[in-house]
Amino acid sequence: MSSLTFISSVLLFQLLFTSHPCHRILTSAAPGERWQLLQKSIGISAMHMQLLSNDRVVVFDRTDFGPSNLPLPEGKCRFDLNDTAVKQDCTAHSIEYDVLSNKFRPLLVQTDVWCSSGAVTPNGDLVQTGGFNDGERKVRVFSPCSSCDWQESNNGLAARRWYSTNHILPDGRQIIVGGRKQFNYEFVPKNIAVSDNRAILLDYVKNKVVKRYPTIPGGDPRSYPSTGSAVLLPLKNLKASDIQAEVLVCGGAPKGSYSQATQGEFIGALKTCARILITDPNPKWVIDTMPLARVMGDMILLPNGNVLLINGAGSGSAGWEFGRNPVLNPVLYRPDNKIGTRFETHTPTKIPRMYHSTAALLRDGRVLVGGSNPRTYYNLQVFYSLLN
Repeated sequence: MSSLTFISSVLLFQLLFTSHPCHRILTSAAPGERWQLLQKSIGISAMHMQLLSNDRVVVFDRTDFGPSNLPLPEGKCRFDLNDTAVKQDCTAHSIEYDVLSNKFRPLLVQTDVWCSSGAVTPNGDLVQTGGFNDGERKVRVFSPCSSCDWQESNNGLAARRWYSTNHILPDGRQIIVGGRKQFNYEFVPKNIAVSDNRAILLDYVKNKVVKRYPTIPGGDPRSYPSTGSAVLLPLKNLKASDIQAEVLVCGGAPKGSYSQATQGEFIGALKTCARILITDPNPKWVIDTMPLARVMGDMILLPNGNVLLINGAGSGSAGWEFGRNPVLNPVLYRPDNKIGTRFETHTPTKIPRMYHSTAALLRDGRVLVGGSNPRTYYNLQVFYSLLN
């Protein structure tokens, strides 16, 4: 069975390092660390996950793959004349997962959230923006309550947003940056130089680029479809006049990986991480080498300041059928160690997590991992054959 066939069993949740207190599981690869299977099937693939203030996780997948394996409550259906797979759908493409009880309930999302982006507001609401097809200009809100469901506004964005990035601002608004073929930004609520291997410092109040950072050495792209991952490391010297802020960017795929993958040639992913002190008057990228090459990975900032790298592929690029060699081992990055000693490889999972997989940090220090749908459309027959 090929790796791509195996990872069609996308309807799975797992927890990382469940048998140890968080101060231990986040600092060392203890002999007893293990993966725990929580649910054999949640009915949908976890393309996106977000932990909310009530210790529940909102999970959702794209809506235009046809019916899922989870029915909506009686009387609820999605009617969408623009859907490319089915016009009337009475199955769920989103759930609310209760971490404490290990139970979930179906949710109704009306428009396509494929590769949308979002953030949690100061009042606890998840605001999710953009997506694909009829969802590309939508703004959706999910509030943390036991009976809440998705609420959607009609064309709440000024531009189409697919694969964009959201960030919470000090005043509670979100700035939404970029997206496929969108070299601009806007705000939610409303009051519009993005690239794949460059970075800028933006004054969003004055709409002015304050600083342009150097290109990451090597010139390889780190954004979709050569998808890398990034995290802001813990701030140091928290005096307002002397804050030190560092950004870490890991993985991705070399130039040409996507076009080569469409021809059946799968180039090895990038094995480098690039780190830069953005508050330095003369910032420079510092390159480190990961133990495992990775594209489409996820990065989680842990409570002790370390970084978890998880999921993804060892070759190819993002996109259906374009990734190969699943990376099963999580890797821990210790930012305070000397260069060359920062990485530590941890216990592998048995389930590949490729295109459209995700991970989320829980409040008890565990990491929830789910998703993966590297094939176009659902393939439930393969899923069942793996279970039986």
